[in-house]
Amino acid sequence: MFVLSQIEHNLPMPPALLSRPLLDAIKAELERLFLDKVLANLGLCVSVYDIISVEGGFIFPGEGCSTYKVSFRLLMFRPFTGEVLVGKISGYDEKGLQVSLDFFSDICIPAHLMQFGTVRGEDGRWMMKTEEGDELHLDIDDEIRFLVSSIKYPPIPVEQKEDDKLFAPMQINGSIKGDGLGLLAWWAADEEEAEEDAEAEGE
Repeated sequence: MFVLSQIEHNLPMPPALLSRPLLDAIKAELERLFLDKVLANLGLCVSVYDIISVEGGFIFPGEGCSTYKVSFRLLMFRPFTGEVLVGKISGYDEKGLQVSLDFFSDICIPAHLMQFGTVRGEDGRWMMKTEEGDELHLDIDDEIRFLVSSIKYPPIPVEQKEDDKLFAPMQINGSIKGDGLGLLAWWAADEEEAEEDAEAEGE
């Protein structure tokens, strides 16, 4: 889910930061530039992990700041396809469920990737109908386990209408179609029984 990505960047340093120790100033500027930002094909930057090397400090003609060539590593949120994650349902509509991981919320579980028998009720909520006739609703703030089916980095739109959804530079599609996937509450009893059986076998 989290990976380290090494990057080289020509970093202009604002004069206001040069009164601080150089590495502290560079880290502060890197955090301003990259923290909580999505880098295409790399993921969401969670933190500046470390600074590997710093070169330069040149002042180019017409500029009032020093530029350094910095090699550093960023801690990125970049799950792989097939990875299983746990989040909370943050919303729903006719297309499916929206899921949040607290620090990242552009996750969608489309209707065709839900458990067999999942339908949308009259009140708009999604629910799974069991063979016994029970209706298991998927409600806001319910914890849900899902499998990452795809990750997209769409291009930045040239124009965006007022009624368009906010642009999401990183979009994750999830699936709850499979054993063990879906609301944690659905599988809690089975998991407890499995643990009890394993303990009994070990005794």
